[in-house]
Amino acid sequence: MELLLLHYPFTCLFIMFLVLYQVNPAFRYFFKMNFYKSCLFTLSILVIMMSIPHGRNVENIKFWRMALLPLKYTFGLKIVVKGKENLRTKKPFVLMLNHQSSLDFMMVAEILPHHCVPVAKKEVLYMGTFGLACWLSGHIFIDLKKREESIATLTEVAHSLHKENFCVLIFPEGTRSHGGSMLPFKRGTFHLAVKAQVPIIPAVISSYHDFYNQKEKRFTPGKSTIQILPKVETLGLGPDDVPKITEQIRDSMLTTYQEISGMTNKASH
Repeated sequence: MELLLLHYPFTCLFIMFLVLYQVNPAFRYFFKMNFYKSCLFTLSILVIMMSIPHGRNVENIKFWRMALLPLKYTFGLKIVVKGKENLRTKKPFVLMLNHQSSLDFMMVAEILPHHCVPVAKKEVLYMGTFGLACWLSGHIFIDLKKREESIATLTEVAHSLHKENFCVLIFPEGTRSHGGSMLPFKRGTFHLAVKAQVPIIPAVISSYHDFYNQKEKRFTPGKSTIQILPKVETLGLGPDDVPKITEQIRDSMLTTYQEISGMTNKASH
C-alpha cells in the first residue's frame, strides 16, 4: 500500500474519493453541496463577463438564467413547471416564491420572466463574484436589519415599476425555511405590490425532502414541481388591506405546497 501511495498518489486518492463517495452519504452530501456552490461562483464569473459591456442592467438577468438552467442536469434533478401561462403578461407584477435553500436558484431559472428584478438581502452583495454578478444584473438589495431603510427601498421600487415596466421577484418569508412548511410572510413585500397597484403572482416550489435534507446530510437526484398560481389583484387596495392579503396568499401558497409535496392533513400554521 505504501509503495502504491508513493508511486501513484493521485490514483490512490481518486480511488479513496470514489469509495467514500459511494459508501458515505455525509461525504457525498458535502461534496455535492460544495461542488454546487463552486458552480454558482464559477458561473457568476461568466455572468460578469457577459454583463460588463451593458453595465448594471436588468437585461443582464438573462445571462444568469442561461447559466443556471443546465445545472439541473448536473445534479440529476427533474423540474416540472405547472401554470406557466399565469406569467404571460406584459404588465408589471410582483412574483412571490417560497424559499427553502440555495437550490432555489435552479428552480428560479425555470420560471424567471424577462425584465424581472430579484430582491435579495444586502449580504449577497458582498459574496465576491456572485454578489457582483447579482449587482450587474440589477438585483435590488435590502438590509433586513434596518426596517425603515428596507421600506424606503421598496417604496422607491414601487414608484419605478410602471415607469420602467419591470416585475419584481421576492421571497416573502425573508429567509430560508429549509422545507417542511413556510415561515410567516414579511408584509413589506405586500406593501410594495399595494403601493404600486400591481398584481401579485404566487409561485410555489414543492418540498425538497425526497432528494435533499440539510439535517440528514442527503442530496440525491430527484424531482421538484413548481406551481404558478393565478394572479391576485391589488388594484383599489390600501395599506389597511395588507394584513388580509398577506394571510390570503400565504394560505393559498401553503395549501398548494402541501398538495404538490404529497403532504396530507398538515396544519396551516
